[in-house]
Amino acid sequence: MSTSHLHDYLHRIGVADADAPDLPTLRRIVAAHARTIAFENLDPFTRREVRLDPDGLSAKLVRGRRGGWCFEQNLLLRGALDALGYATTGLAARVMWGRPADAPLTPRGHMLLRVDLPEGTHLVDVGFGGLTLTGVLALEPEVAQETPHEPFRLWPAGTGFVMQALVGSEWRPLYRFDLAEQLLVDYEVSNFYLGHHPASHFLSGIMVARPDPDRRYALSGPGLAVHHLGGPTERRTLESPAEIRRVLEETFLLDTSGLPDLETALARLF
Repeated sequence: MSTSHLHDYLHRIGVADADAPDLPTLRRIVAAHARTIAFENLDPFTRREVRLDPDGLSAKLVRGRRGGWCFEQNLLLRGALDALGYATTGLAARVMWGRPADAPLTPRGHMLLRVDLPEGTHLVDVGFGGLTLTGVLALEPEVAQETPHEPFRLWPAGTGFVMQALVGSEWRPLYRFDLAEQLLVDYEVSNFYLGHHPASHFLSGIMVARPDPDRRYALSGPGLAVHHLGGPTERRTLESPAEIRRVLEETFLLDTSGLPDLETALARLF
């Protein structure tokens, strides 16, 4: 990431004085990124290509004030962290969320990051939709770790780990991963598959999510949920493409002006 792109990124997420590549700064960046840049799949839903090159990521997520899915989110974050002097490694995971316990393994279709610090190895992930990590996890298995939102933990699984979140009173599996390094070309393959394969759920519906300090917002199709931390969940159904677009802009802080055909695509949900 160039110096100018780094400056624009830090301004976008509202972080100043990010000069020292230490754990407190990493925590500030991750929390600010998660609450500012929403998870969303509007490009594949409207049949646009998802670019993973640095210029494309900056143009869309930073200057364009859009969001993106895991590859975009975590590659953008990685570029900023590398430019600040952090030591990062790209990892990949097999999604388990929402699947039966005995379901076959999924492909490595999710991205997260390893960050090596003087305090030890840590993990960050600003791209897992409605349960995006708003904190930084130490690589310490079987230990519940607090984040600005739910507690998370890493459970040993073979040569890797299962990322789990405490949802209500139950530890729920999000994904399974190991520490094998992944290259950009690995992410490009999964990125293309998810953006083009007819079975990809990112083509048939919209998934948008963003945390605020005391809640999480999630939009799945026309259904909007507001999950209050330690409290109830409010749900309502949006009634028109225009209402969905308004929620995208006002609740999820997305600039949809570059998607003139969005409401036409949203009509498929009704």
